[in-house]
Amino acid sequence: MATMKKHEQRVVFDVHQYRLSPPEEQQLRDDCDRLARQIENFPLADLHILIEGNARTSDVNVKLTLLLPGTTLVTTDHDTAAQPAFERAMSSLMENLREYKGRLGNIPERQKTEKGTLQELHTPLDLDGNAVRGAVDAGDFAAFRAATMPLEEGLRKRIGRWVQRYPELEARIGKGVEIADLVEEVFLMAFEKYASRPAEVPFGTWLENLIDPAVKELQVHEDTELENIHLAQSARAEPGGRPG
Repeated sequence: MATMKKHEQRVVFDVHQYRLSPPEEQQLRDDCDRLARQIENFPLADLHILIEGNARTSDVNVKLTLLLPGTTLVTTDHDTAAQPAFERAMSSLMENLREYKGRLGNIPERQKTEKGTLQELHTPLDLDGNAVRGAVDAGDFAAFRAATMPLEEGLRKRIGRWVQRYPELEARIGKGVEIADLVEEVFLMAFEKYASRPAEVPFGTWLENLIDPAVKELQVHEDTELENIHLAQSARAEPGGRPG
């Protein structure tokens, strides 16, 4: 594990079951410098980079966790090599950072951040965590969707921007695939994976990190996933409904 400091940013590389070549590591460090320029005015900015190989699938998972005053930004991605996964995760992190800095543009929120009391950017204050957990424990997808409704509009807007990274899928919007389908796919994935959600990651942030996997899953298995989505939408109309 290596540590370096620059512009008050502490960067920690945590590598497991994967060997970073010297050129690859240098490129990652260069990308970290690009991030450092965007956070140099924060009194605290720690970046943890987890790179983990999977011998069974030959995939490499990259997770970036950026600790800032009042919030934690987390992005993940995977590929057959660390570099492309890292670049996409870093691009997502930079986008999240821009949104976060935009929110800090007004004085009251900046004051809250300085005190460490700012609520996590993407999780609505009216989200009932107990209702979310209870719905998952009961296997009740309709109740889960009702409990997570405060997140739906923000997620819809985020997905609308996200699909622009996938021209083929973007061209299908309105022609067999709808943004609403992608929203439902993310919530389905969240319902199924809720038990594995890291406790330290705010629910809204974790939900956003499921957008890219959900988009990719729909691309690869469109017919199957659309069928599951339509079943889930039907289940929401029935009390105690469970997705197929």
